[in-house]
Amino acid sequence: MNTIIESQNPADQLSLGGQMFNSRLITGTGKFSSRSLIAPMLEASGSEFITVALRRVDTGAEKKNILAYIPENITLLPNTSGARTAEEAVRIAHIAKAAGCGDFIKIEVITEMKYLMPDNYETLKATQILSREGFKVLPYIMPDLTIAHKLQDAGAAAVMPLGAPIGSNRGIKMQEIIRIIIEGIDIPVIVDAGIGRPSQAAHAMEMGADAVLVNTAIATSSDPVQAGRAFAMAVAAGRMAFCAGMAGEKLQASASSPLTGFLRESA
Repeated sequence: MNTIIESQNPADQLSLGGQMFNSRLITGTGKFSSRSLIAPMLEASGSEFITVALRRVDTGAEKKNILAYIPENITLLPNTSGARTAEEAVRIAHIAKAAGCGDFIKIEVITEMKYLMPDNYETLKATQILSREGFKVLPYIMPDLTIAHKLQDAGAAAVMPLGAPIGSNRGIKMQEIIRIIIEGIDIPVIVDAGIGRPSQAAHAMEMGADAVLVNTAIATSSDPVQAGRAFAMAVAAGRMAFCAGMAGEKLQASASSPLTGFLRESA
């Protein structure tokens, strides 16, 4: 097993849809210069959960099928990339399950094509339908506490608010709203999109996020295997810091040692 995962508290697992994960780093399959890098990246990062776009799944063409590059012990998170409506997302989910991708589904419904912002209304509709059908639904959303509550009520296994526009590597630009969502709902919060540096992943975990999803930053780096390892270490450190209950910020100085009792002071 990956040494990064071994160093974490075995009692502090991530629970999603009734399944337990040791790693809180979710990875992706897009943008790699070679699909042969996917398996060694997974090994180096310890990631146990990976997204895959259905359009890259072709069970009739073994050499081109993305699933051929993913180890069997890795849980698949097919996404509905390309869907413009709830109905299209539901149809893609059904096809993914029929293709053997399992019960997990990441709902992506995007109608705004400049910044690729998710459509929260259509995402909620798809989540309601698929949750009733027994899917383990992870909806990708614009950060919004009201929609997060509605998704929780609809049976979502988690919510996945974006940190910044997808693929932008700009970090957690929506941090205050994400923080409110973390504090306001009872299901896991997974920060998805925009994370471009391990330090940003650590920051999301320090905020109290249950996990992060990182694809572009790993896949487009010069060394995806090394990048995967770096992100795993950052996620583990951020989680440990959150669990340790780090002290809050102060406006004024606060000495770590007493400022009285010096030798020059008279008794």
